[in-house]
Amino acid sequence: MQRSFVRRCGLVVAALALPVLLIGTGASAAPNTGKLASATLNGDGSTFQLGFNQVVIGSFKPVQKAVTVNYQGNGSGAGRTDFVNGVVDFAGTDAPYKSTDPQPPKPFFYFPTVVAPITVSYNLSDVKLKLSADTIAKIFSGAITSWNDAAIKTDNPRAKLPSTSITVVHRSDSSGTTANFTSFLTKAAPSSWTLGSGSTVSWPSGTQGATGNSGVAKLVKDTDGAIGYVDFSDAKASDLTFAAVKNSGGKFIPPNLGSAAGAAQGATVNPDLTYDPINATGAAAYPITSPTWILVYQDQSDANKGAAIVSFLNYIYDQGQQLATSIDYSPLPKSLLKQARAQVKKITVAAS
Repeated sequence: MQRSFVRRCGLVVAALALPVLLIGTGASAAPNTGKLASATLNGDGSTFQLGFNQVVIGSFKPVQKAVTVNYQGNGSGAGRTDFVNGVVDFAGTDAPYKSTDPQPPKPFFYFPTVVAPITVSYNLSDVKLKLSADTIAKIFSGAITSWNDAAIKTDNPRAKLPSTSITVVHRSDSSGTTANFTSFLTKAAPSSWTLGSGSTVSWPSGTQGATGNSGVAKLVKDTDGAIGYVDFSDAKASDLTFAAVKNSGGKFIPPNLGSAAGAAQGATVNPDLTYDPINATGAAAYPITSPTWILVYQDQSDANKGAAIVSFLNYIYDQGQQLATSIDYSPLPKSLLKQARAQVKKITVAAS
């Protein structure tokens, strides 16, 4: 956690040194390319997008000095709930609302921001692993309990696998990362994965839970023989080792920004800009690639906050996309970026 914090602070400083651009609001009124009035925006949700948000917020501040943007990474489930309850001005989530979830009380938008891999990170010395979906499912469901299991050997015939016991680490909070990781297992290994898919699942006894992606990363790093699912940014910041994962085309693909971009490029985008790159087709697509969105209400009754939200979203779709790779996220595909920019213009802001 400390390493991740220091690394991100350094990137925020670097971001602040970038040239400042004045971004228009993109609201239904004439674009405001000048300085905005004082406003504070509070957001909560996805820890997957937390690192990206930290950098963009730090870079946005010199552009609009009167605007303060706060974001707490308490998990996608908390963000969606806070958004419904009006606790926040915007929320971050890696998974859309399900039909059974409490729904926002008024029209809102999903604004995609970046994409990135969910790594299968592990703590073994001098072992580079390749893992199939079936093997991952058996590990996380408790069917495989030691690292020299026959199924792991089949995926890695040349590896020297120790007899070390496996410690499974998972999210203890309501998590979009969990939803997307378990969605992959449900799609790619339905016969071996029987725990279902969602922001929370009933994990087997003997597994260990941690809060946030950074919490899982720390527990994996501190536990010999541990394995967990961690977003790419936190996994790299924590110097974790992660597996190449077999994709739908039968190739073992390492998690990186290129393989995540390939998965996003091949996904079908719905009219509300939700899309699902999990287990996407494409020879070079990483199969556990996560989307992430910012939730914003369509009608903004507070003129200052509304103008600030529009300006912040426009900044994400301009400078934010340029900053994405510096914090180990992939920018949006160009076609999706174009749709997202157009959607910003549909936000209506009350007259000041």
